[in-house]
Amino acid sequence: MAYQPKTNKDIRCPLECGMEVFGGKWKTRVICVLYTKQPLRFNELKRELVNITDTVLNSTLKELIGYGIISRHSYDTQPPHVDYRLTELGESTIPVLTAIHNWADTNLSKRSDTDKPFCQDCNSAK
Repeated sequence: MAYQPKTNKDIRCPLECGMEVFGGKWKTRVICVLYTKQPLRFNELKRELVNITDTVLNSTLKELIGYGIISRHSYDTQPPHVDYRLTELGESTIPVLTAIHNWADTNLSKRSDTDKPFCQDCNSAK
């Protein structure tokens, strides 16, 4: 039997819907990498993301495909070839993610508790 949540999601605001799409550690990273280097095969994407497991990447890709942000293209070749790329809807997220990136770069990157450098892929999307 499949997992059934005890309560239905109570999303009433478009911002909450957006956070559902972009929330989590990996979704925005996948979008940014595909924006700068698409199309990519699964292993190429995994190499670009560093430290992501196959299971998490597969789950993230399925979610983003479900939202229509990315597409999966299969080629009828031997061996089989599959790649991923942003859809038109996915491309439309770039200005939003760039605005969030710029806000964070201006307001958060100078905090003393921020010890990680900002993503270079995002910087190339400006």
